[in-house]
Amino acid sequence: MIKQIGAALFLIVLVGFIVYNEVGKEETDTSGELQEYDASGDPSQEGTSMTPPNAPSGLQVGDQAPDFELETLDGESVKLSELKGQKVFLNFWATWCPPCKEEMPEMEKFHNEYGDEVVVLAVNATETESNESDVDKYIEEEGYTFPVLLDKDSEVNNDYQAMSIPTTYFIGTDGQVQEPRKVGPMSYDFMIEMKDALN
Repeated sequence: MIKQIGAALFLIVLVGFIVYNEVGKEETDTSGELQEYDASGDPSQEGTSMTPPNAPSGLQVGDQAPDFELETLDGESVKLSELKGQKVFLNFWATWCPPCKEEMPEMEKFHNEYGDEVVVLAVNATETESNESDVDKYIEEEGYTFPVLLDKDSEVNNDYQAMSIPTTYFIGTDGQVQEPRKVGPMSYDFMIEMKDALN
């Protein structure tokens, strides 16, 4: 008899706890919107994914930029090592990434103004796209003219440890990373600073 009373009391307390929690949730969040949290601890980093604390930190200044060969949306082949002697902004992005979309007009403006001084390569994380045709459609609709490369198996994203996007590497004429990578959207003025910093 005592066991049955104890079990009944336990059940009542448990049900009460569940009801209390559910009512509390409804009262504290009536917006119906997703909550955003900064888990990075670094407010200057504005990527679209969280990176584990023990994850690789990417290529460092002075590292040789890993060579790769990818196709553009037009089917042309671009090999990074063939651009040695030129300054290169290597940008990793995706169509589903809001900060990427934020920086694209700035990149287009920069490309139009300084495309003869700096090669802008936008490497799409194609493996993460719902459909490869989404990339072509987005670029065409927005009228972007800088080269867009398709990283269909994420090999280049992995080589450059682009865990959060957008991520941009700044490669000098010597083929080395010459400035710290930028995680998050770039502004036009920031791109000019990076152009002037590279040699």
